[in-house]
Amino acid sequence: MDDTEAPSLGLGPAPTAAAAGGADYKVLARKYRPSDFTGLIGQEALVRTLSNAFATGRIAHAFMLTGVRGVGKTTTARIIARALNCIGADGKGSAPTIQPCGVCEPCRAIAESRHVDVQEMDAASRTGIDDVREIIEGVRYAPASARYKVYIIDEVHMLSKQAFNGLLKTLEEPPPHVKFVFATTEIRKVPVTVLSRCQRFDLRRIETPELVAHLANIAGQENVRIEDAALALVARAAEGSVRDALSLLDQAIAHGTEEVITAEIVRGMLGLADRGRVLDLFETVMAGKMPEALTSLGELYNRGADPLAIMQDLLETVHFLTRVKVAPGAEGFFDGASSEAKRAAEMAGKLSVPSLTRAWTMLLKGLFEVRDAARPVQALEMALIRLAYAADLPPTDKLVRDLMEGAPTGRAAPAPSGPSGGAPRMAMSNNERPQSQAAVQPIAQAAPAPVFQSLEDLAAYAHAHGAPVLKVHIENDMHLVSIELGRLEFRPGSRAPRTLAADLGQKLKDWTGTRWAVTVVSQGGAPTIAEQRVAAKQARHEAVLQEPLVRAVMDRFPGAEIMAVRDVVAEDAADTPMPDGDTDEE
Repeated sequence: MDDTEAPSLGLGPAPTAAAAGGADYKVLARKYRPSDFTGLIGQEALVRTLSNAFATGRIAHAFMLTGVRGVGKTTTARIIARALNCIGADGKGSAPTIQPCGVCEPCRAIAESRHVDVQEMDAASRTGIDDVREIIEGVRYAPASARYKVYIIDEVHMLSKQAFNGLLKTLEEPPPHVKFVFATTEIRKVPVTVLSRCQRFDLRRIETPELVAHLANIAGQENVRIEDAALALVARAAEGSVRDALSLLDQAIAHGTEEVITAEIVRGMLGLADRGRVLDLFETVMAGKMPEALTSLGELYNRGADPLAIMQDLLETVHFLTRVKVAPGAEGFFDGASSEAKRAAEMAGKLSVPSLTRAWTMLLKGLFEVRDAARPVQALEMALIRLAYAADLPPTDKLVRDLMEGAPTGRAAPAPSGPSGGAPRMAMSNNERPQSQAAVQPIAQAAPAPVFQSLEDLAAYAHAHGAPVLKVHIENDMHLVSIELGRLEFRPGSRAPRTLAADLGQKLKDWTGTRWAVTVVSQGGAPTIAEQRVAAKQARHEAVLQEPLVRAVMDRFPGAEIMAVRDVVAEDAADTPMPDGDTDEE
């Protein structure tokens, strides 16, 4: 057979990646998956604990790995399986090692997911007791070729209650040749009975600088030129997930056609707005310049910025400004040496913490509106308009304090008229009160102040002057100890609001023009008005029951009850017209 016939029989050289249409291409998240603990970034506590455990032979029989997506839970589980079963490059290893060689048959088989003694189960698709029963039956048998049988169960929180219960006994006392490795993103959904039988490791999010360095290293190995600012955008968008970061880097490499992948390219790919433009937008909104703010928002939207991403950037901006305000030199959303960071620091000096916290609250509410709206950009515009109109309002605590102290609130709204029915006056502080008011003040004080001798008087006055809620609390929640001019002492009921004494003291001051000392005690006090009414009603019922005629009726009709007692004679006398010429004496 000559060489020309070889291709027709399929014996020629394997096709290249280009000829195969890139069929053998492996994404970065799989290509750069760590094969040992040295390549696992950001999990120093886990690596240190496992290294000491392997070195001393104190290896747990079950591990629980938890953390957000993409931080290395499944990768760590496979590394543990390789470390338990590695026999070394020379095939003479007899004990587990924290540094698996990666070239022996167990290491290569586990890496390729074909080792018969290392079984991976996805609990998201196999959730029932029957699936766990297969594991329980399998643990009885010794490993076929490895040192340990290793069961890796991913997303273990998806197992059913029956499956967890079926696993408990085996998990607590497994055979010495069996190890369990669980991975989950929802650790709170795993029963405590399972957690108590495992050695738990919380894999933390990867910090942005560490993730940027990791991405730069991979970009160098891939011969890809990408700006540091672009890598920072990718790392921040990944939110601490290595897998997400590598997937976004893969996408950026495919998206960029230029020689160098710039931050602008990544920003357009992610639908992000320029941070300088976001800072400009926030500054114009807080200044109340809504025409400019809406124009700037429209430009960002037309350039491809996602409204939800803009809202998230605004929240990040407010958070950064607040941190700079309370802790100068803090880093976060803006790079410390950038011009945007310097502008943000200057802006933070002009804004107060109450205004920033109010902006955070309003933008956070707007975030959910933008996320759920049919037209997100319209929801974003409305949220910014609300923020702009609320930016110049004084803090709520200052408004309340000004109202309590009678200081001007910045609005020319007249104060309500007093109990004497006089004309309303503008509330002023003592320093701002005009000299001519000294002549007017005696006239206003000439009106007699109300005198309260009982809680009934106080409740009636509250009802007459538009305080129905306070009237209800006076009648139901106050046990009177003493009351005199300028002083009130009571014991609050179990359902009384905490501010009852302060509210009542303020009302008494407004009604009488005199400061009242309202004191709360923990013992003593007369029954409340409501309790007195109930007691009086019960006493009247008891008195009626002692009437001979009533007792005779009750004896004649067993089980009968008195539903109400009313003065029939008085009501009939008031309702029945008397004949002409008759008098009440008749």
